[in-house]
Amino acid sequence: MRVTLAYGTTGLPVDFGRPVDVIEPGGAEPLDDPRESLRTALRHPIESRPLREIAAPGDRVVIVMCDVTRPAPNRAMVRALLHELAHVPPDRITLLIATGLHRPCTPEEIDGMLGADIASAYAVRNHDAEAEDACRSIGRTSSGRPVAINRAYLDADVRITAGLIEPHFFAGFSGGAKLVLPGVAAAKSIMSNHDATLIGDPMARWGQLAGNPIHREQREAARLAGCEFALNVTVNPARQITGIYAGALEPAHDAGCRALAGEVMRGVDEPYDVVVTTNSGFPLDLNLYQAVKGMDAGAQVVRDGGHVVCAAECREGAGHGAFVHMLRDHESPSEMLASIVAPGHHEVDQWQNQIFARVLDRATVHLHAGGLDDAAVREAFCEPCPDIAERVEELAGREGRVCVLPRGPETIPYVRAA
Repeated sequence: MRVTLAYGTTGLPVDFGRPVDVIEPGGAEPLDDPRESLRTALRHPIESRPLREIAAPGDRVVIVMCDVTRPAPNRAMVRALLHELAHVPPDRITLLIATGLHRPCTPEEIDGMLGADIASAYAVRNHDAEAEDACRSIGRTSSGRPVAINRAYLDADVRITAGLIEPHFFAGFSGGAKLVLPGVAAAKSIMSNHDATLIGDPMARWGQLAGNPIHREQREAARLAGCEFALNVTVNPARQITGIYAGALEPAHDAGCRALAGEVMRGVDEPYDVVVTTNSGFPLDLNLYQAVKGMDAGAQVVRDGGHVVCAAECREGAGHGAFVHMLRDHESPSEMLASIVAPGHHEVDQWQNQIFARVLDRATVHLHAGGLDDAAVREAFCEPCPDIAERVEELAGREGRVCVLPRGPETIPYVRAA
């Protein structure tokens, strides 16, 4: 049985010598005319006035958009927003990239995301969570966690978020308030929102919004910061827009999450011995740090002591500093997890290591990654996997049950009994 896994920009065909259960997102059809659909959504929004009525010509406007690690159709969304803001001079509009704690987008990446014409005509800024003067404190959430947000965002008269709704491994779904926190928040606020207590909460999971403390904190932060208008979209595996949800921040996001949940959440009757997964290909499988999401998606339906086989290109290697250092500084996943959950431990990226350790505690991870050598794979507590079909046959034996998630975390399986 041949299955093409999402891997880098080319895909990775794998010929399995046995039957496997393939789990993919539902078949949402792309919109026939996304440009017109975007225009309609912006003029007939959910629980909001139309965007063109919200912004006045003299207003300072900021549009927050996803960075290059997200497969968001930024060009289409931003162009649609700018069309509705044609009465606002370009020098009054800032395009702010929601990098969170990710690296800044390069000029070449910005041109690719927006088009060179837009990138040259408007002020485009990468958010810098580490810069002391980039953010301003505006209060605390109900749990007492600090909220500090990008000054350019706070100082705007009209604040707009343009996001992608997809399943998220601890916030439930992306998009919505996540464009504010962590998107344009200060490092201290991001660290607090992603601390070991909240990450370890049983409700901080894929597709879970109700009762999810991380999602709750993000919405509280967005309310403190303010957001006059939100645009969210969903996309299919070909990155074509399948749904548009514009309007007031929370109602528009809720509508999109409800629609997407029916397409991506897939129940199975019992766990599998082997789960093959990906991180949805480029740009999501740029590095090992991001690939943890695909592994965690697979871990949702693997039996305790089973095997997760992950194909992620990792063309940029393992990822940025702290994530890699934490892998190198510990002898085992359990030791790493113990240090993360210890009182007083606060380190950038620890949430990714925490979830990675949780996956490794449940299953052995076998990693096929062209951008990492065998030593780097083993340093990450994984087993190098040069041939996926051969490894699956070896692991499953004659009777083992095998599941394949070709699109990785674009589909979130779960065991129905759980």
